[in-house]
Amino acid sequence: MIGAGFGRTGTLSLKAALERLGYGPCHHMDEVLAHRDTISDWTRAADGGPVTWDSLYEGYRSTVDWPGARFWRELAAHYPSARVILTVRDPEKWYDSVRNTLFRAISTTPVGINEEALRVITMMKRIVWDGAFEGRFADREHTLAVFAEHLAAVQREIPAERLLVLDVAQGWEPLCEFLGVAVPDEPFPQANDQDTFAAKHRERIAAALRKPALL
Repeated sequence: MIGAGFGRTGTLSLKAALERLGYGPCHHMDEVLAHRDTISDWTRAADGGPVTWDSLYEGYRSTVDWPGARFWRELAAHYPSARVILTVRDPEKWYDSVRNTLFRAISTTPVGINEEALRVITMMKRIVWDGAFEGRFADREHTLAVFAEHLAAVQREIPAERLLVLDVAQGWEPLCEFLGVAVPDEPFPQANDQDTFAAKHRERIAAALRKPALL
């Protein structure tokens, strides 16, 4: 299962939903941060270098969010039998959400951050900020145009029978119908609102300021 939606379109909720439906583990930027041995691989991918997708996704049954969303074309070609889910959101609300969370976080790198954390930031900038948004995220009109073209490109290039366009506010029904599975008797996951993101970011900054342990 390939998630082609940009971050802050409900990707963490979709990750939880896919794992609940048996499509886990599901890859997500949080997985990269938890398993940082792949950072150099993703940075190389962003720079156009060779990528071994089967190695990067070893152990995973699905992917959503960055960094995978940047490479949806490559992944759809490499895994031709995989279905694609494009998460969508009101563009103006999406932009404000990203600006107030991800962009604010990457724009306030503290003094004293350790080398490993700098590698993470470099990877994110290459894939997201300098990659997908061409270093112009602060230009609202430009970024909304990038967002719109991304949505159009996925729907233009992925066959309709292979693609689900999903607003996670729709809940379980469209996702379960697309996958051909029963609807769980529980609410659809709701994860990573702005307050939750802010708390997680504070934890990451605190960890990044610690000296790495000697091996």
